[in-house]
Amino acid sequence: MRKFSQWGQDLYVRVPASELGTLRKLNSKCYKAKHKHEDVDLQTFKLSVLANATENFSTENKLGEGGFGAVYKGILIDGQELAVKKLSKKSGQGLEEFKNEVALIAKLQHRNLVKLLGCCIEGEEKMLIYEYMPNKSLDNFVFDETKRKLLDWHKRFNIISGIARGILYLHKDSRLRIIHRDLKTSNILLDTNLNPKISDFGLARSFLEDQVEANTNRVAGT
Repeated sequence: MRKFSQWGQDLYVRVPASELGTLRKLNSKCYKAKHKHEDVDLQTFKLSVLANATENFSTENKLGEGGFGAVYKGILIDGQELAVKKLSKKSGQGLEEFKNEVALIAKLQHRNLVKLLGCCIEGEEKMLIYEYMPNKSLDNFVFDETKRKLLDWHKRFNIISGIARGILYLHKDSRLRIIHRDLKTSNILLDTNLNPKISDFGLARSFLEDQVEANTNRVAGT
């Protein structure tokens, strides 16, 4: 089964038919991704709320853009900061594909993964809402001579350890095993305290925990 990741790249998922039945549809108020004893409630946001939070998706609030859409910084009325992934209408992703993607991403919960907070579906608009990372991505520090000096050896070790924990979770400890396939500094986001959080699970493959091996002929990346 082929899905699209939150940053617009391909996500390959191998699940049995019984597992697909757990990918519940979105209702008008809340979406619940359920797997056995695991419930994940996600908020659904109104388009008007996100438009207001991002100042109508202004270029000043744009954090970046990929092949399947742009990411904007948003601030809600209560002051909460968000990262809004606005999928391109030309992405080719259908409604059911989007819902299934949300269900899969919602099940990946770890302190070193960027957290999915909710989604928005209105008309032709489809969006994913994530926690906002104020220090942006690791490449902003690694490739900036001034910022690089802020990363002493303690901070560097903390970042490396956090990335390793997140990858271990994706590869081994999560119910849906994920091979990231595109791990790089621009996909490592940093919070206020420079704690790393892995983003962009594109070019990934998922397989159930009872599988010993995955066909790696098409695996790429680092």
